[in-house]
Amino acid sequence: PAALPPAPLDFTDVNLNSRNTYEVSRRRSAPEHLPHGGTAPAEPAPPPQEPAERARHRVGIAGAGSSFAEFFTRNFFTKRTKELKPAVQSAPGWKLFGKVPPRENLPKDSKIIQQEYEARTGRMYKPPPPSARRKNIEFEPLSTTALILEDRPANLPAKSVEEALRHRQEYDEMVAEAKKREIKEAHKRKKIMRERFKQEENIASAMVIWVNEILPNWEGMRATRRVRELWWQGLPPSVRGKVWSLAVGNELNITPELYEIFLSRAKERWKSFSETSSENDIEDAGASVADREASLELIKLDISRTFPSLYIFQKGGPYHDLLHSVLGAYTCYRPDVGYVQGMSFIAAVLILNLEEADAFIAFANLLNKPCQLAFFRVDHSMMLKYFAAFEVFFEENLPKLFLHFKSYSLTPDIYLIDWIFTLYSKSLPLDLACRVWDVFCRDGEEFLFRTGLGILRLYEDILLQMDFIHIAQFLTKLPEDITSEKLFSCIAAIQMQNSNKKWAQVFASLMKDNKEGDKNHSPAPKS
Repeated sequence: PAALPPAPLDFTDVNLNSRNTYEVSRRRSAPEHLPHGGTAPAEPAPPPQEPAERARHRVGIAGAGSSFAEFFTRNFFTKRTKELKPAVQSAPGWKLFGKVPPRENLPKDSKIIQQEYEARTGRMYKPPPPSARRKNIEFEPLSTTALILEDRPANLPAKSVEEALRHRQEYDEMVAEAKKREIKEAHKRKKIMRERFKQEENIASAMVIWVNEILPNWEGMRATRRVRELWWQGLPPSVRGKVWSLAVGNELNITPELYEIFLSRAKERWKSFSETSSENDIEDAGASVADREASLELIKLDISRTFPSLYIFQKGGPYHDLLHSVLGAYTCYRPDVGYVQGMSFIAAVLILNLEEADAFIAFANLLNKPCQLAFFRVDHSMMLKYFAAFEVFFEENLPKLFLHFKSYSLTPDIYLIDWIFTLYSKSLPLDLACRVWDVFCRDGEEFLFRTGLGILRLYEDILLQMDFIHIAQFLTKLPEDITSEKLFSCIAAIQMQNSNKKWAQVFASLMKDNKEGDKNHSPAPKS
C-alpha cells in the first residue's frame, strides 16, 4: 500500500481542569503552537472520506509529541478548593485516556418513560384501585420488609392478583418470624435479669454469713461442710480477698515492711538500668545483671498485655504502677525464680482484690506452692509428673476424648501450661476465673487439674470433631460465652479418684516410681 503522507505535528486538547499540571507543562514545552489567548487550538476533525486507518495514524503521531518526563511531572493528588468548578470534559481528552465522555442526556422523567413504554407496547397502564392497596398494618418493621407489599412504580406493569396474594403471604410470614424472635429475645432478657437478681440476693445473704459467722471463727469453721458448700457457690466479692489471704496463708512470714524493702531495691535497680547508656557496661557487669535486665524488660512488656480489655493495667492506667511494683519487688525477693510470663495475670487478679502489700504477700506465698514453683522454675521432671497424673484422671473420666487426643499425639502440655501458669485468669472470663480461684484456695492444686478436665468435658462433643491443629487453637482461646453454671456443673461431674486413689495418692505414687527408677539407673559405686 502507498505510504501515508506525514500528518502535521499538533497537540490534542486535554483540558482536564484549570489546575492540571499536564496542560501547564504541555503549554510550556510548546509555546510557539499556542495563540496569545492561552488555549491550544482544537485539532481539526478529519474529513468524512478520510479512512479510519489514517485517523488512527494522525492520533498516534500527535500522542508522540508529548515527552514522558512531562507526563510524570503531573500532580496526581491535586487539591480542590471550594471556588473551583469542574470543567466540562472534551471528547478528545477523554478518548486520549481511554475513557468514555460523560453523557450529556438528562435523566428522563417517569411520565416520559411511561409514555415511551405505552407507545412501544401499545397498551395503556391502569393503576390498581385505591382499595386494593394496603391500608392498616398492625406490625410495621423498621426495615425494608414491608416494601414487598408496595405497588410497582407507574412506569412498570402492575402486579397480578396471584403475585399480590403471594407477596402478602410472604410478608405475613416475615412479620410472624420477627415477632417470634422478639418474644424469644424478651424472654431471654427476663431470664437473665431474674438470674442476676437471684445471684445478687444470694451474694448479699452469703456476705452476711461470711462476715458475721465464718471469718471471726476462721480456724474452727473453714473445714466444716457448710462452709465448703458456701465456698463452692463462690465467695462474695467484698470478702474474696480476705478469704484468699487466709486460705493461701503466709508460710514465708513476709511483712509489709519487708515488701517496702524489696520494692525500694527494685526501684534502685530500675533507676540504675535506665541510667545505663552503654551496652559494654552491661556486658562487664556479668550475665546475672543481663538476666535481671531482661526480666525487668519482660515485666514492662507483659504489663501492657495484662487484661488489655480493662485498660487499667496499661501505661497511664490506675493500676499500672501498682502491678509494676509488685512484680519488680518479687524479682528482687526471689532472684532464683525471677519473672516468668504469666505472673502478671496472677498478680493483677490479686491486686484487684487486695491492698498492695497484702497482694504481694499472697503472691509470693502462692508462687511458693509446689505446683506453681515447679512450673515457674520450669522443673521439667516435676511438670511431667503433674501431666502424667492429669492423664490418669483424664482417661478415667473422659475415655473417648482421651483416645481421640492420643490418636493425634496431643499431649497435656500443649494446653495445660497456659492454664496453670495464669491460673485460668487469661483463658476464662475474669469473673469466672475468680470463682475458679475461690475453690482453688479451698482444694489446692488438685482443683486446677479438675478444672481442666471440666473444660474438656464441657466441649467434649466439639473437640471429638476436630483435628490436632483445631484442638490446640480451640483450647488456647476458649469461647467467651462460657458460663460459670455450665462449667461448674461439668467440674462437679469429674471424679478425682482412680482405683480408690485420690489425686495426692496418684501423684505420690508417680513420684515414688520416679525415685525408684532413678535408683535403678544410677551408676554402681566404684570399689
